Amino acid sequence: LLVMGRLSAQCTDARVNIITPALFTALPTPKDFANAKLETVEQLIKSCGLYHSKAKDLIALGKVLDEKYDGRVPDTMEELTALPGIGRKTANLILGDVYGKPAVVTDTHFIRLCNRMGFVKTKEPKKVEDAMRKLLPPDKSNDFCHRSVLHGRAVCSARAPKCDECCIKDLCDKKL
Repeated sequence: LLVMGRLSAQCTDARVNIITPALFTALPTPKDFANAKLETVEQLIKSCGLYHSKAKDLIALGKVLDEKYDGRVPDTMEELTALPGIGRKTANLILGDVYGKPAVVTDTHFIRLCNRMGFVKTKEPKKVEDAMRKLLPPDKSNDFCHRSVLHGRAVCSARAPKCDECCIKDLCDKKL
């Protein structure tokens, strides 16, 4: 999930899901990533875009996980965001989905929905995350984020929201 989070930057989840089976077959452990040749990783992830920087980050990530964490993914925001190429969105994803800790995964869909529902008036991910942490019960925050993203993809898209199909349109600030 950590590697997939890094690959998802400027790339769809669908594309990441297509390339990761071959990637994880070739490089199943952090040590394998750490010892991989840059060109090998680049070829494996080329179709997800930004592959030069992502490949460098994945190799460096493998080295840190192998050398500092004995191949295990850390479980704190501070440690996760210190890893090469890992930001708050991916760190929150790991904390919530892997470790079951309260998390607010703030992606573009979540930001859009939080603004449309009037919870926030900002597009800055950290400000949205902080505001939503104050509003959401910790034990429900991760689930709320995932459901919001699914709703944002299926119904409340940025360009063509399906307001007539929306179950939360009464909360929406969007004026069509």
